[in-house]
Amino acid sequence: MKYKWLNRAENKKIILFFNGWGMDENTVCHLNPESYDILMFYDYNNLETNFEIKSLGIYNEINLVAWSMGVMVAGIDSLFTNQIKFTHKTAVNGTLKPIDDNFGINPRIYDLTIRGFNECSCEKFIQNMFTKPQKIINNRDLENQKRELIALKTYKADEKFEYNKVFISEQDKIMPTKSQIKYWNIEANLPDGHYPFFNFTKWSELL
Repeated sequence: MKYKWLNRAENKKIILFFNGWGMDENTVCHLNPESYDILMFYDYNNLETNFEIKSLGIYNEINLVAWSMGVMVAGIDSLFTNQIKFTHKTAVNGTLKPIDDNFGINPRIYDLTIRGFNECSCEKFIQNMFTKPQKIINNRDLENQKRELIALKTYKADEKFEYNKVFISEQDKIMPTKSQIKYWNIEANLPDGHYPFFNFTKWSELL
């Protein structure tokens, strides 16, 4: 697992952002950090990281925003996130069981995605994140993305990991809206597709 500082200005508040599968910082680069330091985690080919949790000791407020597969990854019991007392924890278009018949992506469809993964199918996946033709820059390597797809199948979140705020898009073609509604037991609350971040202009709006 990799990490990257998107904003590091010696603020007293921080947001840890767990990105979705195959994505990089371009998914959220338009969001204004305001008075928050922003630390992004991504590339879940493995869960090893040289990030030191003690470095968060300088902050008096630690928040979590997780999107898509990042919702599950942040909730993995062996990860350092279980050692943090978060002020806010927000899940965006994801569940703690993202590869599941009832609460996520159908496992058969997921396996077919891996089997047929190539440049064309990746481009189609990106387009399916939106409700209308849009594009975001992504500099991740194709083979790296495929390996990450495979690795994510082997991870399992602690279902006791709790989010205190959940965003569900009304037209999510990736993580089916109905599966998210069933898992979280709330109604959809964003008029968008799987990628919802153009609805926001600053990070605080996600908390």
